[in-house]
Amino acid sequence: MQLTLAYRGHSRVSTTPAGLAVALAPNLRRDRVSYSAILRTPVLFRECAGALHDVVVSDLRFKPRDKTAYREFAAERMLHEHLLRQAATTKARAQIENSLPELLEAMPPGLEKRFEKLRRKYWKARLRFSDYLTAHDPTLWRLLVPCDPVVTVANDCLFFEGFSADESSYGCLTIDRDAFADERDVAPGTTNVDYSSSLYEHFNAMRSYRQTRFQVDPAGFEVRNEGASDYREEKIDLPPSWLRGFLQLQAAMTLPARRVPVGRGGLYNILAHLRRHRAAKSPRALRFELEPGRPPVVVIEPWMIRVPLAEAPYAGPKAETIRVWGRDRLRALARLLPVADSAEVHLLGTGLPSLWSVKVGPLRFLLGLSGWTANDWSRGSAIDQIAPPVSPREETMTSIASAFRAEPALTLDRLRQVTGAPAGEILAGLNRLAMLGQVIHDLAANVFRWRQVMPVTLSAEVLGPEHPETEAARQIAAQGLMKLTRAETRGDGLRVLEGKAVGTECSLLLDGDGKILRGKCSCSYFFTGGLRRGPCRHLQALRTAAEPSAPTRASNDAWLAALGDR
Repeated sequence: MQLTLAYRGHSRVSTTPAGLAVALAPNLRRDRVSYSAILRTPVLFRECAGALHDVVVSDLRFKPRDKTAYREFAAERMLHEHLLRQAATTKARAQIENSLPELLEAMPPGLEKRFEKLRRKYWKARLRFSDYLTAHDPTLWRLLVPCDPVVTVANDCLFFEGFSADESSYGCLTIDRDAFADERDVAPGTTNVDYSSSLYEHFNAMRSYRQTRFQVDPAGFEVRNEGASDYREEKIDLPPSWLRGFLQLQAAMTLPARRVPVGRGGLYNILAHLRRHRAAKSPRALRFELEPGRPPVVVIEPWMIRVPLAEAPYAGPKAETIRVWGRDRLRALARLLPVADSAEVHLLGTGLPSLWSVKVGPLRFLLGLSGWTANDWSRGSAIDQIAPPVSPREETMTSIASAFRAEPALTLDRLRQVTGAPAGEILAGLNRLAMLGQVIHDLAANVFRWRQVMPVTLSAEVLGPEHPETEAARQIAAQGLMKLTRAETRGDGLRVLEGKAVGTECSLLLDGDGKILRGKCSCSYFFTGGLRRGPCRHLQALRTAAEPSAPTRASNDAWLAALGDR
């Protein structure tokens, strides 16, 4: 997706006689959004902004091993071989000059020295230019931050949103308007704000003894002159996978989930253990053991360490066990532990996204984690297992949009009163709007907010189609064409699966987390690419056939009733 951002100047933190002034440069390609007020709790904002920064720049994807020592050894060996070849060349040249001097053209004196001097000069300049680009080229910064964070000025709060570079973590910082004083020039709306690593470093200069004025700078809108010296445009090519992952987590927030209280001590124990220990083998999940009337407990695998999460009992209607992955990404919450008041986690189900909410005075920080750190597309469709099974009617979608135009923040009960539609159909409509970047669910306030995350209207065509192998795998599983012929757990904890579908035989080796270690299939897709392009439809269908399937629901009302106990 091609996205154009325009800014007048850069976001900055400056020192004034009254204290600090935080001025965020808004995107001039969007409707006017502005806000100016004195921040009552600058230290809390500093810590939460730091956590949001950690989410945005986090990248836990696989990185190759450091081979610096090997390269140094190889360079020494190449130098030794070069000296041997140079000595042999010098000896051979001397022999030729002595035997056939009349056939050789005289070499200009000093030619070799001049050549080596110019070659060194060229490579020195080339490497210096490369280092400069690495430090100053904003395009390289875009590799860390694919898209500038989004800020929304609402009637009762401000909230900032960002998505990680590895497409697996979502962060949202919400600040109540009560946390500000002396508000001026308030223009509600949503816009991107210019963001850089230097701005983050300036955030760390905030102190409680200094007054801090926070503003979404409206000056750029009054002087929207494209010929101005500080006017600049940035054209960003957003990867479809990044945008789809961002909106998938948004859609997950609209679905019913289990709300589990998490005390500060419980969160500290989880983070402290993960910081001091590293699992050498799978499984690497957090296993939540939920039993009504008893405090919730999480088990850290594979050490099987039991950590009580809170003293408050779990209020759910039934006992269940839920496993989630990607726990290393929870380290973004470590900075909030000294200032946190309370926390809770919203669980959708095993292998599905989890949403961690931390309350810090008048601020709230939400960390959304996809089901898997790699966010691989073979698992990305798992959210469809609990999504509304029936599309809402067009008149219902129109009624929901009209309701949000009148009131930008609405509860589910209020939407039922305004639209007259059943709750199941309304939730299906909200889920679709969230997937298109129009609606966000504020979990702490339990309201749905109208927020357009992009300056353009998104559609299914913009988001791009689902991977054809994943779509075909879902059809194979739905039609029951995959026949599981072997499902065995070995002594080392690895699972072996074998199956057959439409004349195609396939096999899988999975670790304790369900991750594919090895696979084999007789189809042409696997023959040409193996697992390098992701598992083929038969391997995905085989893994689905070996997992417990969700019950089929014929309507949105039945779907809502099935989730009512969550």
